[in-house]
Formats: sequence, structure tokens, C-alpha cells
Amino acid sequence: MTSHFFSRREFSSRVASFFPGLAITTSIFGLGRASPAAGTAASDEISRTAERIHQEVTFKASQKRVYDALTDAREFTKITEFTEIKNAAPAEISRNVGGAFSLFGGRIVGRHVELLPNRRIVQAWRVATWDEGVYSIARFELKEQGAETKIVFDHTGFPNGRAEHLAAGWKANYWEPLEKYLATM
Repeated sequence: MTSHFFSRREFSSRVASFFPGLAITTSIFGLGRASPAAGTAASDEISRTAERIHQEVTFKASQKRVYDALTDAREFTKITEFTEIKNAAPAEISRNVGGAFSLFGGRIVGRHVELLPNRRIVQAWRVATWDEGVYSIARFELKEQGAETKIVFDHTGFPNGRAEHLAAGWKANYWEPLEKYLATM
């Protein structure tokens, strides 16, 4: 019976021979350190500074009631009465996927990307003063919680440096006025 014992060095070199592509794979997929001489083309394609807003708010109203308040022009116009934006033209909101909307006197405009009645609203959303053609994605996920509705809200794709301002705007111009509006019903 022959027994083979390997030194640590021999063992390491034999194990390494089983995985010759490991070092290459880890650097390609970012699992290891990239050498300073590595090209930067791939890193130029990916933004590492994208901002995102995630907010969760709960309202004492049914999913249908909240959905209608956000997608019906007359109801949304009533919500704006609870904001600091005064004397704005009435909201214009299409009830169809692909349809346009204009809110707060045209300050916010966009199109509906997805409408799942009482469950989800996804919008290509923009502030009118942004560069032409720049849209972000606003996603409202409505979740039933007994007699209440929780909105899980995500806003992505807006110009960098705007997150703080937009996050405050969602609270002041959507969530707080919506809560006050729903309390009057």
C-alpha cells in the first residue's frame, strides 16, 4: 500500500491546476481585484452614482380609493388643493396605458407605462424643466393591509443630484395631501 502525503506547497499547486481560469474569471466578473492596467471601457458603461427614492406610506382607504385618487384627473385636482401649489390648472390624466398626464399646472408630465387597476401604476415621469427627453420611472405598488392601503413607491432614473428635492416633493405634494384628501371622504 502506497501512501502519498503532500506538502502544503504541493497541495496548493495541484489544487490550482484544477482551476486555471479562476483568476481570469474573478477579475472579469468583478469578484477579485482588477489590475490597474485593466481597461476602463466596461466601467464607463455603468453608472455607479445613480440615485433612487424608496418610500412606503399607508393610507386609511381601500386600494381602489387610492388608485382612483392617483389616476382620475378630477380627484387628483382635489388633492392638489392640499398642497402649496395654488391656482394650478386642473390635472389632466389619461386612464389608459400609454396615455399622458399633466399635473400641478404642467409642472409634472409623463405617460402611463403600466396600469393594473387598484394594484400598480408605473409612469414615465418628468419635471417639465428637465432637459428635453429626460424621463424617470415612478412606480406605485398598492398593497392591501386590512382596511388600509400601503403604497410601496420607487422612483428611479431621474437626473443625479435631484433625489433629496424629489423625495421631499413626493411627501409634500403627494403623500401628505393624499392623506388629507382621503380623510375628507
